[in-house]
Amino acid sequence: MSHIQIEKKEQKVLYDYQKRDIDKIFGRVEEFPESYNLLYQLPTGGGKTVIFSEIVRRYIETTKKKVVVLTHRIELCGQTSNMLSEFHVKNKIINSSVKELYDQGEYMCFVAMVETLNNRLNDDQLELHDIGMVIIDEAHYNSFRKLFKFFEKCFILGVTATPLSSNMKLPMKDNYNELIVGDTINSLIGNGFLAKPVIYTYDVGLGSLKIGMNGDYTVKSSEELYTNMVMQDKLLKAYEERSKGKKTLIFNNGINTSIYVCDTFKKAGYPIKHLDNTNSKQEREDILAWFKTTDDAILTSVSILTTGFDEPTVESIILNRATKSLTLYFQMIGRGSRILPTKSQFTIVDMGNNTARFGLWNSEVDWQSIFRSPDFYYDNLVGDEEIERNFKYVMPEEIRKEFAKSTDIEFDIEEEYAKTKRYSLRSLTVLENSIEQHAKMCVENSEDVFDARILSRLLDKDIEFRVKRYSYCISKSTKNYRDWLEEDYKRKLRSKINQLFMDD
Repeated sequence: MSHIQIEKKEQKVLYDYQKRDIDKIFGRVEEFPESYNLLYQLPTGGGKTVIFSEIVRRYIETTKKKVVVLTHRIELCGQTSNMLSEFHVKNKIINSSVKELYDQGEYMCFVAMVETLNNRLNDDQLELHDIGMVIIDEAHYNSFRKLFKFFEKCFILGVTATPLSSNMKLPMKDNYNELIVGDTINSLIGNGFLAKPVIYTYDVGLGSLKIGMNGDYTVKSSEELYTNMVMQDKLLKAYEERSKGKKTLIFNNGINTSIYVCDTFKKAGYPIKHLDNTNSKQEREDILAWFKTTDDAILTSVSILTTGFDEPTVESIILNRATKSLTLYFQMIGRGSRILPTKSQFTIVDMGNNTARFGLWNSEVDWQSIFRSPDFYYDNLVGDEEIERNFKYVMPEEIRKEFAKSTDIEFDIEEEYAKTKRYSLRSLTVLENSIEQHAKMCVENSEDVFDARILSRLLDKDIEFRVKRYSYCISKSTKNYRDWLEEDYKRKLRSKINQLFMDD
């Protein structure tokens, strides 16, 4: 993709789905002009800022009352203010440098950071007059609820791609009367508003991850897993298989992981930079400018780019982390979903079993039931152990070629285990038969015993998979026991290979 400056075209007309939702929201404004809290859901890339900017314009025009738009990040303040200006809404940003509002009579709309406005209102430094509507961008963040008490007589409109609270103990239904659901991701893809995802998943054992107070995996346990060499190699290989040459964002859980990723990719000769919240404003701007203008750039970061970052030229998203947060899952992938004349699809590489946990990014989601019963949703998320039980090892093509002379490489551990039960055999017969098959594969494709032994090392992943399935069957799946079984398996495999050559 050429790095021509791609200008955002000014939105002169609203799309049909946007008009329909604006009319629906205004229906509620007319029915409940004050003290009503409405939540509106629309996928990332569907144009939420465009929609609420038109709502602000129309609301001011019809009611002559003022509007406050709240955001949680400084970047979003500027972007929101610019979009409102495009809709000819004269607005003022209330940031940390604004201590008093002598000129508030000149404006009908204010854009403010939550923390700033909360501090000003709590200190009685600021009094906003004649506010009729409050719009909350990224409404799933809980920092907003502390401001509700200042706007009890207003119509509050929360806007989000994922109507699921960032704190599971504080559900959104406690703060909002109703949810209006906009177009689905698939509908937006079908109508050419979002890019189509091409999804690749890599099985990752997450047994070592721990869950923290916030309900998501801890940074510490994530760093231990994702900084180890095996995972770094797996990530690099996944990039080379699926994303090489594409402008790529890599999301990590932890700064150290991101720095490790940066080093690994640099050593392999790829153009990559690391970004986290400790970078200065200037460094951040420089890195993002480099990323924008470099065709095959890779940017590795922690959750800093999940909101307020809009770079349509991103062609590949790598989730180098696991998360229990549906919101984060959608936000990370959403960074790659913008369309361009030269881009109708984008790549998702999942290195954290997130697709198995939440479903495909573009599959249908029942947002109404999630909004009404978030606990039920959380309770029914697929657990990591269950995900891993459903893994199926598929031999990579390059390894399959090494065993080209073998017609049969499949071995169903569960079926073999069922036979031992049926015919009252020892359960270890399962692994003995598996070793026999692996040894036969090595011998069939080798000139001598040394060749066969070297070849047997290519079966490590298959052995690990078979041992794990076997340990599930006998309900004895501690890591120590599995490690011992694997070592024992490999030792017996070498023995079997020797024996087969001697028999020949």
